[in-house]
Amino acid sequence: MIARPTVPMTTPPDTLLVYRLGSLGDTIVALPCLHKIAQTYPNAKRLLLTNIPVSTKAAPAQSIVGPSGLIHGFLSYPVGIRSASALWQLSKQIRALKVDMMIYLMPARGRLNAFRDWIFFRLCGIRKIVGLPTTVDLQNNRIDPETGFQERECERLARTLSALGSIDLAKAASWDLLLTEHELKIGDRTISKLNHPFITINMGGKVLENDWGAERWRELIERLSGLYENHGLLIVGAAEDAERAKLVACNWRGSTVNACGKLMPRETAAAMRSATLFIGHDSGPLHLAAAMGVPCLGLFSAHNRPAKWHPYGQQHRSIHSMSGISAIGVDEVVQAVVSMMSARVLNEHRA
Repeated sequence: MIARPTVPMTTPPDTLLVYRLGSLGDTIVALPCLHKIAQTYPNAKRLLLTNIPVSTKAAPAQSIVGPSGLIHGFLSYPVGIRSASALWQLSKQIRALKVDMMIYLMPARGRLNAFRDWIFFRLCGIRKIVGLPTTVDLQNNRIDPETGFQERECERLARTLSALGSIDLAKAASWDLLLTEHELKIGDRTISKLNHPFITINMGGKVLENDWGAERWRELIERLSGLYENHGLLIVGAAEDAERAKLVACNWRGSTVNACGKLMPRETAAAMRSATLFIGHDSGPLHLAAAMGVPCLGLFSAHNRPAKWHPYGQQHRSIHSMSGISAIGVDEVVQAVVSMMSARVLNEHRA
């Protein structure tokens, strides 16, 4: 029998452990939950148990949460850990911390895996576990009967934490990265040579199936440059993306900044925060830009079903091709950009 999720302790915990594996995007979609946890248990020492990324392009959770104060410390959980000795060492580490409560924020991996996790953490001495997805409903992203789209992952995660109260995903504060003054200054310095307003793009990502291709990006940038020649262009991404960024930037008429590999994730968010529009693959920078309130146009492939990983909010738009990302035409992206830019101008005039 699968254990039921437990409710928050009557006595606030001194130390709680948040269990969340994943990379940049996975951490960002959990931001509203991290804010709710900090709000509910402001005096607890909050620790995050997370994985060591296997990809050089996958930023660890620590580089996303950073000095925000939402989390006070980190425990490493290497992906694929299965040996009895490694699990024993992790158990000893958790026991030594005297964790009172765990907040379970894991991706849905099936009820049996959830039950296995419950057993392990109970053996680690944790008395209360909140958010364990023990039902079929909590294990799955709900399907919209009209569109056939999945609910976004941030919505499913919020449902798993219903014991803590409602989470307002539409509230900007729920997505606040709580950037430091130092990070904001680095962001401002990065874009200091750009024309304003400016557009930002990301052409990278760790999943090959999500890569739109250098030639399509080159054509898109060349066409958008003719439409928005008074705009600057900020290109963000990992160091591996720098060479493609250099080639594409040659087609932009205005000022450009190639920040690929030059900024930490939170510094990237700071640099993008005043952008007019973000265009990018299904990858971490897309979710970073969305968290900063920048209208985003995401290019999605059949790697995921709509709209689980689409950015949350009415201001964003996603082009999702179940035939593969190469089926997305440059014309379609240009039309979407023009529509979003026109809508932004209209909204600014109304304001």
